Amino acid sequence: MTITLVRNSFPTLPAGFEPQRYDPAQVAPGIVHIGLGGFHRAHMARYTHDLMGLDEAALDWGIRGAGLRAADGELLAVLTRQDGLYSLIEREGTQENRAVIAAIIAAIDASQSSEELLAAIVDPRTRIVSTTVTENGYHLDRATRTIDLAHPAVAADLADPRRPRTAPGILVEGLRRRLECGAPAFTVLCCDNIPHNGNVLKAAVLTLAGQQDQALAEWIAGHASFPNSMVDRITPFPTRDEIAAFAAESGIDDQASLHSEMFRQWVIEDDFVAGRPAWERVGAQFVADVTPYEFMKLRLLNGSHLAIAALGQLMGYALISETIEDPLIRRYMAALMDNETGPTLMPVPGVDLAQYKQTLIDRFANRAIRDTTQRVNTDAPLNVLIDPIRDRLASGQSIELLALALAAWCRRASGQGEHGEPIDVVHPLASLLAQKAAEGGGDPGPILSIQELFGSLAQDRRLHRTTGKWLGLLYDAGVAATMQAAADKGLF
Repeated sequence: MTITLVRNSFPTLPAGFEPQRYDPAQVAPGIVHIGLGGFHRAHMARYTHDLMGLDEAALDWGIRGAGLRAADGELLAVLTRQDGLYSLIEREGTQENRAVIAAIIAAIDASQSSEELLAAIVDPRTRIVSTTVTENGYHLDRATRTIDLAHPAVAADLADPRRPRTAPGILVEGLRRRLECGAPAFTVLCCDNIPHNGNVLKAAVLTLAGQQDQALAEWIAGHASFPNSMVDRITPFPTRDEIAAFAAESGIDDQASLHSEMFRQWVIEDDFVAGRPAWERVGAQFVADVTPYEFMKLRLLNGSHLAIAALGQLMGYALISETIEDPLIRRYMAALMDNETGPTLMPVPGVDLAQYKQTLIDRFANRAIRDTTQRVNTDAPLNVLIDPIRDRLASGQSIELLALALAAWCRRASGQGEHGEPIDVVHPLASLLAQKAAEGGGDPGPILSIQELFGSLAQDRRLHRTTGKWLGLLYDAGVAATMQAAADKGLF
């Protein structure tokens, strides 16, 4: 018998699932989330679901999620049919947790019109608007991390601000409508992998608002809040086969199931203007300053992830777990953290960094979640390498291992592997990158000249020289030989 997920008549779940500890029909809206993908559903929605099972007051923090891209439409339609319900399967080795998450009460397709999303934001019950749209979704200048007012999508919002299509434009218009109707402002909680993400998003919103109405910008600055946060959970994009296999095995008609690792972390600046859920009761950490945790995660996890994903995909590895099982790559990642990215960190309260670094290697080796090199290469922003490179160059320190990672990124940007096999480069500048890679080959100069990506580093001779050494070797000898050469030099 097939089990259908229905909120007002929640089914009895099969053996192996966590018991449902609250009535999904009693969940009321309190949060709007922009960017309703797998990560949000495995992370913030999971924390909120867990809290609802402990505290009846948390039932007023239900999430209305929205997608801005046409590609989100299929998932949003499925979630709408399933009343926002979906299965989350958390795996580590042979261990597995299963739960049906009921914290999301609506799925809004805002790819064609933002009106329904804006109505949800203006609803006075909404006290938090959170976002996970990736760094590209904020339309930032990649070098300065300020909003690019010349970007076509941002320019369109400036030309027609009452019908915005970008995340910053929607936030500005939502806040404008709240002011207009006399409703209080809300907290904007950015959950993307951007250093000082709340500060960056606040600056983007205030800049955009100031272009429309300086009084509006001043009201937002005085009444809304933009806490910084650090989020962490590896959540691969589920394949159709994985979704179908789970539905057949579990007996649940669930076309929105997803997998994640068991590990999760959330560190949040405690700056909320209209209240917040007590997420600390289910493992979140509220702090006065997120910066140390943010640097730790971005530079150790995300930086390592991108470094080995580029090398691994060039070597023909499809999975991160396969990549980290390569002895040279494992040694390289450990040395990268110990010798180059780790030393750029500030002290992290309550964290044993040696243990954290070993945990990262173990997490990457988790075969149970089948995370792909393609996903990491697509999702991880280049700044997770550029930022520590900039810091180490400024202090006169070696960048050999970081430059090797950057060289692999440049080699991959060509769109072809070592044997001519195609590589799908998903990046806003993919065409330009392919052009510059073809122009330069083993010379990184053309790619490094892209100001939008490298800013002032575009002219740094040390970066050109060190990256060029590795890029030339990658083209001439291949990745395996390049890695062996680096090992023979005693770099790892």
